[in-house]
Amino acid sequence: MTKSEKIAKYEEILPQIESLVSGVEYGISSLANIAATIHRQMNFFWTGFYVVDGDTLLLGPFQGATACIKIPKGKGVCGTTWAQGNTIVVKNVEDFPGHIACSSLSKSEIVVPVFSKSGKITAVLDIDSDELATFDETDKLYLEKVVETLKEYETFV
Repeated sequence: MTKSEKIAKYEEILPQIESLVSGVEYGISSLANIAATIHRQMNFFWTGFYVVDGDTLLLGPFQGATACIKIPKGKGVCGTTWAQGNTIVVKNVEDFPGHIACSSLSKSEIVVPVFSKSGKITAVLDIDSDELATFDETDKLYLEKVVETLKEYETFV
């Protein structure tokens, strides 16, 4: 997919996502609809959320193959994103120290922290591709806009 095609797809789904989460009180429903929308429109290998529960990330709504259920803070790409508080783009998961292989088919990954209005990380959006170097600054920019729609939720557990 070209950069302009990718931007066009994100520009198309962002208003859909904003509409899907507007006024929804139950945050898990918003996570489920966002994962489904991104997965369907962008055709990624795995799209989902891990929600913060104490010192662990727990598997939340997702689309794709089965996944790891618990991830400790600071472990793997998801746990590292949570610990550092910033988006991580991994061109080749084999090169990421401590990568947790939930699926051997995953080749590249992007993980975006979800912040509440109070600035607390409440979840991470995790997206995997079965191709190398799928994710770039365009994905980072738009996926950070996507998770911004979730700032109203102080917790998902």
